[in-house]
Amino acid sequence: MSDAYAGLGDWTPEALGVDGAVRPVVTAPHPVLSREGGAVDPTAAETVRLAADLIATMRVAPGCVGLAAPQVGVGAQVFAVDVTGHPKAVTVHGTFVLCNARVVEATRWKPGREGCMSVPDLTGDVKRASRLVVEGDLPGTGAAVRLVTDGFEARALQHEIDHCAGLLFLDRVAGAHAIYQRKVYL
Repeated sequence: MSDAYAGLGDWTPEALGVDGAVRPVVTAPHPVLSREGGAVDPTAAETVRLAADLIATMRVAPGCVGLAAPQVGVGAQVFAVDVTGHPKAVTVHGTFVLCNARVVEATRWKPGREGCMSVPDLTGDVKRASRLVVEGDLPGTGAAVRLVTDGFEARALQHEIDHCAGLLFLDRVAGAHAIYQRKVYL
């Protein structure tokens, strides 16, 4: 297993010869969002296609830094992340997809505001680890990786891993006082 896998940001569906399609994003209370996704074979063609579709869908959504399979209606443990260019991002591993990811170490817990494409009208304050170690598999190759990250990228990873476990950020807020109407900028 690679530690803090240097080539993680180099993975793209294009490199595997797959063009991603933009999929519709489902919103709460769609039932797929509250069910744990199933483990996947990262080398299967359908997993690689799903990975490519997640990246394509993420790229057309302004401000989107992550997207999980349940958000496109697929109950699977696959998600894409890319915090490149986000003003809160310090550690950046580029665009990547992980399958069957799990948190192996989480420290330095801090609150922060989160939003979600599947909960388009609300944001909320969620306490998350600001230092994170995650293990998962890369689609296509099935290579096992260990990713060490912090700050905003760590928050994005936890948010997407929660989606794969059937949880929304609303399940993590301290209460109704920590949920806000999303501001709309015209």
